[in-house]
Amino acid sequence: MTAPSSKAIRPPEPPRIGVRIAGTGHAVPETRLTNEDLSRTIDTTHEWIVQRTGIHERRVCNPAKGESARSLCNAALRDALADARLDATDLDLILIASVSGESRVPSVACRVAADLGATSAGAMDVIAACSGFVYGLNIGHELIRGGSYRNVAVIGCDVMSSIIDPLDRRTVILFGDAAGAAVLRATDDMSKGILAQSLHADGSRWHDLYLPYIDRDLPEGSNWQEGPPGCLRMNGREVYKFAVKTFSELISETLEKTGLKADDVDLFIAHQSNARILESARERFGIPEEKMYVNIDRYGNSSAGSVPLCLSELRDQGRVADGDIVMFVAFGAGLTWASSLWRV
Repeated sequence: MTAPSSKAIRPPEPPRIGVRIAGTGHAVPETRLTNEDLSRTIDTTHEWIVQRTGIHERRVCNPAKGESARSLCNAALRDALADARLDATDLDLILIASVSGESRVPSVACRVAADLGATSAGAMDVIAACSGFVYGLNIGHELIRGGSYRNVAVIGCDVMSSIIDPLDRRTVILFGDAAGAAVLRATDDMSKGILAQSLHADGSRWHDLYLPYIDRDLPEGSNWQEGPPGCLRMNGREVYKFAVKTFSELISETLEKTGLKADDVDLFIAHQSNARILESARERFGIPEEKMYVNIDRYGNSSAGSVPLCLSELRDQGRVADGDIVMFVAFGAGLTWASSLWRV
């Protein structure tokens, strides 16, 4: 029997690799569901919805036209690849954040990889609800920074209309459908990439926002009279309180890791959950309106699709400059919350 070697094995030196956001894209369905449309089917008004959420309309998929999470992901990623001047065959990995894919197996990511011809790339879904894209952004970044990958696509997409009870006023007024994609690439410029990040979850509060399919998915004291199987349920009051508190704490925590102040951040790209929550955080840190992008009025809350949709629109508008410091923040079911502070 050979004695084990006493020679110390040194881990390899970490590679000196920066990460840049090389391309972005987004896709939304054509159909607009306005507050006036909703007022014809549920007890609500345009004014009531705007006062409480800031939402005027949201986009919804039409399955009869073949619109789905997969079709939106395909469109968003095609645009992001074109923006990055890459082919799908150049991708090493595809990460898709979604809770509303057509199937659990295979993953949406595997289907999208096949659709676009990225058949040699790794592919997997990330389930962190509204926080999913920011989770995926941090994961993709670290895989590139570690030296194992060079080109990673991160997509956030949800077709919330497929998991919403159209008669549930608590949810139907809030959610819409959208997808956004970002292509991350390795670069020799070490100044680019994540400066600080956070991933959090509190599973003990799962029952504040959940999607039940069978009896065992229901928390104690709940029943099917509250809503049909396969439809999202939300304790709006508790989720709102959680989001307001968490949003401010998350921004503070992330800034403290770098020693930066809110004034040092050029853009805050936040999950579009509720206009009142965004405004509360903006006032708390004295953030000028032009530094916190808001599009919830036009799209509603598109869950994992909201943050990358904002990013893609901002880049299309020329509002993300080389070297800018950009903070991504999100929170959602799980309960989950996450941040990602970049020098882009």
